[in-house]
Amino acid sequence: MKRNPELTVRPLTGLPMFATGMSIAQAICASLAGEDDRLRDGDILVVAQKIVSKVEGRTRDLAAFVAAEKAHELAHATGRDPEMMQAILEESSQVLRRTPAAVIAAHRTGHVLANAGIDASNVEGGEAGRVLLWPLDPDASARVLRGELQKKCEVRIGVVIADSMGRAWRIGTLGHAIGCAGLTVLEDRRGRAQDLYGRTLQATVIGVADSVAAMAALAMGEGAEGTPAALVRGCERWVTEEDGPGAVSGLRPIEQDMFR
Repeated sequence: MKRNPELTVRPLTGLPMFATGMSIAQAICASLAGEDDRLRDGDILVVAQKIVSKVEGRTRDLAAFVAAEKAHELAHATGRDPEMMQAILEESSQVLRRTPAAVIAAHRTGHVLANAGIDASNVEGGEAGRVLLWPLDPDASARVLRGELQKKCEVRIGVVIADSMGRAWRIGTLGHAIGCAGLTVLEDRRGRAQDLYGRTLQATVIGVADSVAAMAALAMGEGAEGTPAALVRGCERWVTEEDGPGAVSGLRPIEQDMFR
């Protein structure tokens, strides 16, 4: 029986506190050099959405949002601040569910998640109403970062921008790919592979990018660990020459969505 390759993931240390205009690529290269390592062909770099948003200047003060009538309606229904509701509305294409705990919204990019990805954790000034929005286009951000790293290091790699999300039917969050470049997002094995008993697979589509993001998120941590990037090795077969269609290609089409 053919043995699967060994997969490894490790958080990158020595990264700075990122701010608007800083270079993630430069910081990654410096971190690896400090560990006497460098990017290799087939590596996958996973970075937390927060550092991408920070360097892209996506920090906002809630007080700057002017709550419209719909935001006030949401605030009344959820017991939450109208300004936060306005921020969610401006980042969303549709509000799907609303509770005091969270507003489930379809982000402009098509991803469905709590509060349209708006978060105050690990944001300086978060306790005073400062929040962080998602990148305007996470797939484009992944392509830019991949291009910079491949040029600097002369390697072929994949890049994933990850954020933690909940899932229908399950409790708890895990890392999801919200931006992706140079990596197979979905491996469709339907009709092309067999199980142990020779039956052709009929429904198996592997979420490669999300699986990589989830694995890396465990290594990076969710709180005060201060490690917003991780290096994944052993997934070379999914790293592609081209940037590819991005993480949005892994979103379920609306006509197949059983939860709306």
